[in-house]
Amino acid sequence: MRLIHRLEAQGAFLFRWRSFLPLLLIPIAVPAIFEAAQIESVIGEELDDKLNLICLAISLTGLLLRALTVGFVPSGTSGRNTSEQRANILNVTGLYSIVRNPLYLGNFIVALGIVLSLKTWWFIALFGLAYWLYIERIVAVEETYLSAKFGKQYDEWAGATPCFFPRLSLWRAPAERFSLRTVLRREYNGVLVVVVTYLFLDAITDIIAADESVAQWASRDYLWLSIAAVGLVIFFSLRTLKKQTRVLHVEGR
Repeated sequence: MRLIHRLEAQGAFLFRWRSFLPLLLIPIAVPAIFEAAQIESVIGEELDDKLNLICLAISLTGLLLRALTVGFVPSGTSGRNTSEQRANILNVTGLYSIVRNPLYLGNFIVALGIVLSLKTWWFIALFGLAYWLYIERIVAVEETYLSAKFGKQYDEWAGATPCFFPRLSLWRAPAERFSLRTVLRREYNGVLVVVVTYLFLDAITDIIAADESVAQWASRDYLWLSIAAVGLVIFFSLRTLKKQTRVLHVEGR
């Protein structure tokens, strides 16, 4: 099998199961969590909390990038497919005018913040390598599909637009108006995943790795409990609006 075909075959498999692939990092993260507990004991709880808040800000920046991407895209683009390649429109304006994969870039920034919160250099390096190998194969299969579907239009856009590192000089205004309702309808899951992940990592690090009691952890780290509670309220409120009403529905988006 030619290398490009092998990459595409691997990419198709990874694309189909991409929602579950982060679970593979859990066994590798266990020693990193214990190391994070040791680092916290050295630098102190106050500094550790401040660094974790910076990491949370990084993850929220990734969510913001996703929101700015989703809020401007029309219906029929390739950003919402989950099991197979599907696209009726090639979006080349807005964030797609400066980078070909803004959603994957947003995902990377979200995950990078989470990984950085463990402050373990080897786990950060391992994550970077794993994500690169993963995204390289995902993008390979997507680009083959889009090139076959849109032909010269796609090839010209792909030839001028960076794959992963934005080039701001290429900016073109979005073809659609920004739709906050579209963002709220499509992206509310991400907020919950991020805040719950930070809460989970903090709890595991302190309760299991640092051998704190649940009561000690809850009284000291009430900030993360509060952040998670806000995330849960946002999640269930938006989920209810999406499932039970048409408040968040936008025609053609």
